[in-house]
Amino acid sequence: MDVPVKYLAAVLFSPGFDLEQDLYPELEKLFGPVDSRSEDYRFDMTDYYSAEMGKGLQRRILSFSGLESAALLAEKKLACRRLEDSFSRGQRRRVNIDPGYIDFFKLVLASFKEAPQKIYLGSSVFADMVLLYQDGEFRVLPWTFPDFRKGIYMEYLHRVRELYRMEMRERRD
Repeated sequence: MDVPVKYLAAVLFSPGFDLEQDLYPELEKLFGPVDSRSEDYRFDMTDYYSAEMGKGLQRRILSFSGLESAALLAEKKLACRRLEDSFSRGQRRRVNIDPGYIDFFKLVLASFKEAPQKIYLGSSVFADMVLLYQDGEFRVLPWTFPDFRKGIYMEYLHRVRELYRMEMRERRD
C-alpha cells in the first residue's frame, strides 16, 4: 500500500542567492507549487558547509501543495542535486537542497551520506528519519541534526503537518 506524503525541501543557501526568483520556479517544476515557507534561519551550528558554500549561510524550509508517493524520494534527491549543480559557481555550491517529507508519524530527509540509522533507497540515496511525531510533538532522535534538535523549526513543521492532515482529509472525502 502506497501512503501519500507531503514533500518539503530544507534549503541551505549562501548570502545573495535569491531563492524566490532563482530556485522556486525550478523546485515547483519538481514538486508542485510552494504552499508554505519558513522564515530564514541562520545556519550557524556547524561549519560543515563553510569551505564549500562560504559564511553567513541560512536555512529555509518549503513545503509543496499536494501529496505524492514516498517512493519518489530518491528520484527527487537526484533531481535536487542536478539543481544544486546548475546554480554552482565552479566547485562552490550556492544552495544545498535536502528534499524530504512529512507524514503522520515522522519527518524524513534524503541524503547522499551513509550512517547507521539511514535506510538505503538506491542510486546512492539514503532516507533519514530526522524527527518522530509522538504524543502531539515532534521528538528529536539521537542522530537528529543540531539545527533540528534545537527546535527552531518545530512551529513551522507543525504547520506543515497540519497542511498534510488537511490534504489527507480532502483526499478521503
